[in-house]
Amino acid sequence: MWSLGVYSSGNRHLLPAWAALVPLVVLAAMELLRRSRPSTALIVGTLGVIANEFTVGSLITILIFTDLMYAAVVYGTPAAARRLPVSTGLITVGVTIGFLAWLRTPEALLIGVVTGLVSFGPALTGATLRNHREAAVAARLRAEQTALLAEMDRSQAVTAERARMARELHDMVANHLSAIAIHSTAALSIDTAETSRDALGVIRENSVQGLAEMRRLIGLLRDAGAEQEASAVPSLDGLAALLGQARTNGSASGLAFVLADDRPPGPPLPAPVELAAYRIVQESLTNALKHACPGTVTVRVARTEAGLTVAVDSPYGDRPGPRAPGSGAGLVGMGERAELLGGEFTAGRSGAVWRVRATLPAEVEAMEA
Repeated sequence: MWSLGVYSSGNRHLLPAWAALVPLVVLAAMELLRRSRPSTALIVGTLGVIANEFTVGSLITILIFTDLMYAAVVYGTPAAARRLPVSTGLITVGVTIGFLAWLRTPEALLIGVVTGLVSFGPALTGATLRNHREAAVAARLRAEQTALLAEMDRSQAVTAERARMARELHDMVANHLSAIAIHSTAALSIDTAETSRDALGVIRENSVQGLAEMRRLIGLLRDAGAEQEASAVPSLDGLAALLGQARTNGSASGLAFVLADDRPPGPPLPAPVELAAYRIVQESLTNALKHACPGTVTVRVARTEAGLTVAVDSPYGDRPGPRAPGSGAGLVGMGERAELLGGEFTAGRSGAVWRVRATLPAEVEAMEA
């Protein structure tokens, strides 16, 4: 365009025509810095476009300056991105007013429009694009955070469900398997027809009950339905049958079982509370069958101002005859059941007695809190 004589200001003869190439070359070189050093490129470009006005002028120099202004907003610092559209807007308004006051002709408005197109227009376009990019980045980060939180919630839900399944499986099956292990060991140790017959009867009864419990658990895991699940959940009304089974299983070990149910008459407690209390008693009886010495195992259930209290006392000491191995998972499971409901659980030796104590909230509001 310079060789064809296309100039932006052909009426200026302060410098030779080739001088217009100097600002053009300088601004073209600044294009190499438009991303890495946008502020430097804009400062040098501003000086170059001012110098261009003292020559015959080049339209390409002005076009390059508009790109440097745009790049300074898009790739510059956040402060520069906020400052440049405001400052160029004020410059455009100031130039327009100044030339109107000086020239007092309609052409003065055209000068203001050109100034706005060269400076304010590119800055405003860059700010718009930058805002859209930042909004897109923020939306992507929010989506990633939402996905991460969802994955964490899913992992926590899976972990909680696995822990619940482990507690249910342990509490339902451990009692029956412990009785089977003790009586099968007794049958092998005492080789008499009567002992073997009694042991086989207990083994068969516990095998059948354990199989029924396993089927119930499988039904729950397969989501058989809310009504079936609710009807299959044990409650405190089944404690008498639970102790009756413990008497059958523990008679050969010299154990007696006593139930003291001090609950006042009234509506049943929430299902999670009754299930937790039932499982705590069941696991305590299982531990007594495996580890308690001959004596009386006492189970007490009562309603107090603090909620539902469960107490199981077992004789502690040297035990003759067979023992069933233990892993400690039962105590962990009982503590988890109480903690999940916001209750308290303790277990330990007190002299010649092994004491299990649990306090569970008796009201739904306490559980939800």
